[in-house]
Amino acid sequence: MAKPLIVDEAWLERIAVSLNGLEYGTVQIVVHDGNIMQIDRTERRRFDAETSRAAISAVPESRRKSKSHS
Repeated sequence: MAKPLIVDEAWLERIAVSLNGLEYGTVQIVVHDGNIMQIDRTERRRFDAETSRAAISAVPESRRKSKSHS
């Protein structure tokens, strides 16, 4: 039988901080033996095509990855 999960104010605050400002992404809460062990936040950033082209052209040619396969 699963142990009841106890979530106190400190954990609620940590979860809220992880969610705050997250536009795209995930917040994963890891539970072990009925206790929260860690919170992982993965943030995704979305760029429109125009912004992506501008960012790529700003990278020096020597630093760009080659698209050719050896």
